[in-house]
Amino acid sequence: MLVDIETGWSLSSYLLVCFSTGYFIHDTVDIVVSNQAEASWEYLVHHVMALAAFFSGIFQNRFVSGGVLTLLVEVSNIFLTIRMMMKINNAQNHPLYRINKYVNLVVYFFFRLAPQAYLTQFFLQYVGQRTLGTFLLGVLIMLDIMILIYFFRLLRSDFCPQRVPSQQHKDKFLTE
Repeated sequence: MLVDIETGWSLSSYLLVCFSTGYFIHDTVDIVVSNQAEASWEYLVHHVMALAAFFSGIFQNRFVSGGVLTLLVEVSNIFLTIRMMMKINNAQNHPLYRINKYVNLVVYFFFRLAPQAYLTQFFLQYVGQRTLGTFLLGVLIMLDIMILIYFFRLLRSDFCPQRVPSQQHKDKFLTE
């Protein structure tokens, strides 16, 4: 699947992309219905881009392997969620938080940055063509930008703390 990103296909990978598409649809509807769209606009943008990419796998049976590779980012969500829960509980001084902070960096690199870079490099072959691959490259570049922004927010928040604590943005960690 790492080699044949365009036509690589298996029933399990196809079903994974279908299931993930269902999740993105459900989460998008939930955000809108619960009136959280303004606060969660970044998630909505991400979900719309993911849906656009996953539909190509579902309806055209192309780039299913690429869809599976993009789902590797979900592995890092485990450690990001642990981080968020510890921050909510003001446990930033706990040894597990400090360990998780470094685990987050490693996992973020291997499961977010590396797969995205690999896929972006693969899709660069479609530059200048009017194909589905070019469309997916555009989606991927937008996701690359978002992932890099999130990475720098994570670095700034965990490794470059403010010298003077500010109460002005005390809830900001929920989006960082």
